[in-house]
Amino acid sequence: MVPPVTPSDETGSPLTGEPVFLIVGKLRRPHGLAGEVLMEVITDFPERMRSGRELFIGETHVPIHLERTRKNPPFLLLKFRDIDTPEEVGKFRNCMVYVRADSLPKLPEGEYYQHQMIGLKVLTEEGQSLGILTEVVETGANDVYIVTGEDGKEILLPAIREVILSVNLAEKTMTVRPQIWQD
Repeated sequence: MVPPVTPSDETGSPLTGEPVFLIVGKLRRPHGLAGEVLMEVITDFPERMRSGRELFIGETHVPIHLERTRKNPPFLLLKFRDIDTPEEVGKFRNCMVYVRADSLPKLPEGEYYQHQMIGLKVLTEEGQSLGILTEVVETGANDVYIVTGEDGKEILLPAIREVILSVNLAEKTMTVRPQIWQD
């Protein structure tokens, strides 16, 4: 998650250029005899994997409905509607599990999903371009944004209020106040 900042637009609704599908997990092996499968969780919100949820499996995004889930740490056990044997569910082994980006819940004002941040043009408060936000690294204290300049050099920005001043998803920009380190 991104620290609260001064928002310039509505959050939670996909904009042009955003992905249609987002990865939430990777299916592993069948479990038991009732058609359950282990899923490696790749989402910060596994609690959103509820009965009736439409998921999409594999690169072709095969639509499938979730019948039920249960915890089997560090995995989730999924049971899909109309799939009742290990052989049937086994065909999805090692496939990625997706949700539609437009089905994500709206975040509180000033918070953004990582996929919304990647690709933003990063500007200083004076309007100088630092580059494009290319990666978000999750650390223990706060996220760190990796900004890649036109020269290929990377700038690391801590995702804290003192540095990240505003985000404008409509204009695809982020305004920052880089910290200057002096020895």
